[in-house]
Amino acid sequence: MDRDSGYESIVLGGGCFWCTEAFFRRVKGVVAVTPGYAGGFVSNPTYREVCDGTTGHAEVVEVEFDPRKLSLEEVLEVFFASHDPTSLNRQGADVGTQYRSIILYTDDEQRKRVEAYISRIAGNYDRPIVTEVKRLEKFFPAEEYHHRYYERNPDQPYCRTVIAPKLSKLQS
Repeated sequence: MDRDSGYESIVLGGGCFWCTEAFFRRVKGVVAVTPGYAGGFVSNPTYREVCDGTTGHAEVVEVEFDPRKLSLEEVLEVFFASHDPTSLNRQGADVGTQYRSIILYTDDEQRKRVEAYISRIAGNYDRPIVTEVKRLEKFFPAEEYHHRYYERNPDQPYCRTVIAPKLSKLQS
């Protein structure tokens, strides 16, 4: 937790970061969402490198939230509702390790809460949850044109056919 602001952050990957960012921007209690790359072994990766699958990174979002308004468990509830955590290295048509389901925690307390949450919901799925859970080593913000991608490109075909239907589920 950021002691100055009272906010907490966690890094989540559930497929394309354009989708995940758009989803979390609509959640009350979330104060910032930044798309980026994490979980790999290359410093300062580019979008092209991550898409090529050669960096070990996943497309992720750093979610900063106010724990007085939104608990970590509620953040995780939104995360698991926003993608298929039983699909290994794939979300819909997006295929590769860069689209894996991953949670990167910031401290041991957060890790324990994440693991407890996954244990609680595991029985809700027909297949095993394959979400990778690991300590955040380094978060690399994505290039600026990825930030608020859906908001700036709502008529782009991917946004209309993939992101918009996911967002309609959140609102219902």
